[in-house]
Amino acid sequence: MLYSTRTPEQKRQALRDSLASGTLQQFPGAFNPLSARLIEDKGFQGVYISGAVLANDLGLPDIGLTTLTEVAQRAGQIARMTDLPSIVDADTGFGEPMNVARTIQELENAGLAGCHIEDQFNPKRCGHLDGKNVVDLDTAVKRIRAAADARRDPNFLIMARTDIRGTDSLGAAQERARALVEAGADAIFPEAMRDLEEFRAIRDAVDVPVLANMTEFGKSELFTAAELHAAGVTIVIYPVTLLRSAMGAAERTLETIRSTGSQQDAVPAMQTRARLYELVDYEAYNRFDSSVFNFQVPGLH
Repeated sequence: MLYSTRTPEQKRQALRDSLASGTLQQFPGAFNPLSARLIEDKGFQGVYISGAVLANDLGLPDIGLTTLTEVAQRAGQIARMTDLPSIVDADTGFGEPMNVARTIQELENAGLAGCHIEDQFNPKRCGHLDGKNVVDLDTAVKRIRAAADARRDPNFLIMARTDIRGTDSLGAAQERARALVEAGADAIFPEAMRDLEEFRAIRDAVDVPVLANMTEFGKSELFTAAELHAAGVTIVIYPVTLLRSAMGAAERTLETIRSTGSQQDAVPAMQTRARLYELVDYEAYNRFDSSVFNFQVPGLH
């Protein structure tokens, strides 16, 4: 009832344990708190909170327009809805190294299990678009060092994302990954890898978990979990998949209403009222206070 039964500290420990297990961790992207509950219900290991999704949900492009306050608040709302650990996209850390330090502590306060900080210029752009600009190595290292130094819970995961493969060689990506780990990164997110061999190359370069971004319509092929695991990947995220699926369904339903005058033809594809009530745990509120929930939930509507 209400929110998660586990504390943020317990979730962070669970994330550390799962990463140490050597098994592939699948983190679908939640676009709201209820979708995080659904991700848990379907048996996934964690929840990812995409900066692109947070921006798009506000009707904004993913170019660094969201603020730390907006990201921390919404990410905290999502993280509270699930017992799973949640990792959030913290973009470039929302400023200079001192801002990065504050970002980490605000995300700790919000109940996140970890975040990633990237090495793009601010304003940044989507990692799978062309024309990105990457900061110099010294600046990238200072961001990660500030993040690692600022955290108070040692289990809060500091992940370094590097976009340098979009502007330089695979060798440069390996070199930067090693430097970021030395600066304090607990995991590496190499953005826009072109094939499985490139993931293997990053895996060989560092002795920390490696994340694969399986976003649709991007630079990377949509590899299977088995393929990624064989390439040495530890975490795979599906950042915008649920938002795209939901928006696609919403668009089709609106078109149905416009063309037929009713939503009736779209109803069979909708989540039922009973399933929605199950996800929000309506009956638990009844057990707490029968005056809140004192009716039968219809099973077919």
